[in-house]
Amino acid sequence: MKDLSPTELRFRPAAEADLASVVRLRDDTARWMLARGVTGQWRPGELGEDHFRRTMATGEVWLAEAAGRVVGAWELWWEDEDAWGPQPATAGYVHRLMVDRTAVPPGTGRRLLRAAEHRVAEAGRTLVRLDCLAGNEPLTAYYLGAGYRVVGRKEGKPQPGGTPKSFTLLEKETAAG
Repeated sequence: MKDLSPTELRFRPAAEADLASVVRLRDDTARWMLARGVTGQWRPGELGEDHFRRTMATGEVWLAEAAGRVVGAWELWWEDEDAWGPQPATAGYVHRLMVDRTAVPPGTGRRLLRAAEHRVAEAGRTLVRLDCLAGNEPLTAYYLGAGYRVVGRKEGKPQPGGTPKSFTLLEKETAAG
């Protein structure tokens, strides 16, 4: 499956029946990060189905599928006051971008990010915002390479099931911007 063509990757909103797959993907991504020395970002078992269910109630959880299985996902929020403070409704906030590295080729994460950006533009918002753990230079470089720019830092952002952490804030204009 690693040599997916662009037509083989399908995007759709997650449903209740997908929650176990999303949790498994998130835990696998956390293990992948830890195996590469990225500590402090995610831990396996940190977020369960309830987290993604709550996100689906206030925002969106999107899936990428190939050959009938979930190979990527991301969350899309319409506000993120914990990181960005009160903001006008001009941005979409991407969280928990993840891919199954055993099933997809390099570059798939960027395809998911572009799909998220397209969804934000489709909603009439002019900015895509995201954050990554302060000090995670490889991830910051990844987002800079995808056209994002660093616009700030948030100290002590609350974390689901964990202690507050500091994050680098990044944003990019959408095609609508």
